[in-house]
Amino acid sequence: MTVNAKIRTTTGKSAAKNLRKVGSIPAVMYNSKGEATMLEVNAVEFNKAWRTVTATTPVDLTVDGKACKALIKDVEYNIRKDEVLHADFFVPAADEKLVYKYKVQLTGNAAGVLKGGFMVKRVPEIRVQASIANLPERVVVDVSALNVGDCIKVKDLNLGKDVTILTDGESSLVSIAPAR
Repeated sequence: MTVNAKIRTTTGKSAAKNLRKVGSIPAVMYNSKGEATMLEVNAVEFNKAWRTVTATTPVDLTVDGKACKALIKDVEYNIRKDEVLHADFFVPAADEKLVYKYKVQLTGNAAGVLKGGFMVKRVPEIRVQASIANLPERVVVDVSALNVGDCIKVKDLNLGKDVTILTDGESSLVSIAPAR
């Protein structure tokens, strides 16, 4: 996803309202040093990106022709009018390691459940450290091969060589318990 932006110089409520009237959104871009840059983003272009990405999906933010990888950190949204009022972008250094929590999503029907067992979900989320280019969008675990007595541990996840899992590797994500 690519989002084009321009640096803006005007601030305040009236300036933000004027931007929204012409189809733009006021935004702010923060870097890892805490420095902020005020931006003006096309509303239609931003909505296409925002509605399709996750919190850990990097977008290509092009500011006055200069491209960088950014995360959409926060969005102020008016639910009555169904419009975005303001957006915040975070642009970390390319080699900076970011730490994020991911909810573990389970897919498939476990063979052990079909035989009468019960699925026990143990660790609902894991912590991951990676650079912005290597952040996974989601953590999905396929449980279809699990039989009664089997379990999937955190160390069994394969998120790539550049991704470090910070959660204890011996923690059980999901297991199939026998019927009582």
